[in-house]
Amino acid sequence: MVNKDDFIYPQGRYYGQVKPENLVFNSNLQEFANKVSYVCSLETGGKIPPEDAYEQIKALWKQLKQSKKQLRIGENLFRDEGGEAEE
Repeated sequence: MVNKDDFIYPQGRYYGQVKPENLVFNSNLQEFANKVSYVCSLETGGKIPPEDAYEQIKALWKQLKQSKKQLRIGENLFRDEGGEAEE
């Protein structure tokens, strides 16, 4: 039996480098994509005006950006697994 939350909020499998911060960010990114899809559908269906859709997506983007910053995704790009700088 399928859980209704799994249907409404689907999560794709993660194939990237397995680190806690990457897994959390991936989850946040998928949630962002789902919510943007809902907002787009509401705007396309005439349920909300384009300006509201834009503002909602802008707020969601700011949340995702803050999540990336807090998780320090993309920092120390030139460090290997042992913390040594690559040449």
